[in-house]
Amino acid sequence: MWLILAFLSAALLGFYDSFKKKALQDNSVSTVLFLNTLFSTLIFAPFIILSYTTNVLDGSIFHVASGGWEVHKWIILKSIIVLSSWTFGYLGMKHVPLTIYGPINATRPVLVLLGAILVYGERLNVWQWIGVALAVVSFFMPSRSGKKEGINFSHNRWIWFIVIGAVLGAISGLYDKYLMNPEGLGLDRMIVQSWYNFYQMIMMGIVLALIHHTSISKDSKDTTAGTKKPTSFFRTIAADLHSHGVLTIIMISVFLSAADFVYFYALSLPGAMISIVSMVRRGSVIVSFLFGAAFFHEKNLRSKTVDLALVLLGMIFLWIGGH
Repeated sequence: MWLILAFLSAALLGFYDSFKKKALQDNSVSTVLFLNTLFSTLIFAPFIILSYTTNVLDGSIFHVASGGWEVHKWIILKSIIVLSSWTFGYLGMKHVPLTIYGPINATRPVLVLLGAILVYGERLNVWQWIGVALAVVSFFMPSRSGKKEGINFSHNRWIWFIVIGAVLGAISGLYDKYLMNPEGLGLDRMIVQSWYNFYQMIMMGIVLALIHHTSISKDSKDTTAGTKKPTSFFRTIAADLHSHGVLTIIMISVFLSAADFVYFYALSLPGAMISIVSMVRRGSVIVSFLFGAAFFHEKNLRSKTVDLALVLLGMIFLWIGGH
């Protein structure tokens, strides 16, 4: 069951990446991040309210367990890790083609596998080690396609941002296993997903407020010179949004919330292996790659298809080794 849910999460994650790329083409990273966390919080707010004030959701998969500081301190730490990963990943995706971003990000399961070996004592068989080797090779393959588009992997900071985002994402995956697995903290998956969105929204709100304050200070000087009037916080966000930007970001939040809900549920099931779940979720690269080719009309698809095939081949070996 947990494996089927991992595949479903992968499909949803592919749509999330595709809408994310569209939103980042037209809007700033800080605005997209803040509104994404805001809409995700609004999606889960009814579950929190109903769980804490009524018995309607008792016994259902949507019930949010209660918890004090002993629980929320771990969720806040997750929020920091995930938001850091998103910040680097969003910045990289904004400046790099989706057909390059996807294959690089898809190597994340290798990091999770290595972490699972070190942290949880999971052991790999021959098939899985072959998959790891192929994934390592595939990590360097997109550099060929990148050079054709003027992207030098070793000197391009956006590529390194994607790599840092992937590393932090792998750390988040390992941390999720600790948070929700009965052998770890055994936290309720809904309390983790519902509240980590909320804490991320607060963090991004603070970041945007600081950005706005800096902008206001600059605008005040301009106003003194008679050139510009300062604007309110929400007007600044609205002015930064491109047409249809809100709808696109809402779709990001919907697909992300659904993908994470299925992902957390899969991890909470007995026998779920974080290394395999993480690997399957990276199959989302197929969906995002197709979007990059069909809707964003990205270039050098032939060589990028070879890169993608190698990534998928590595996943197949990891899959075989997991059975």
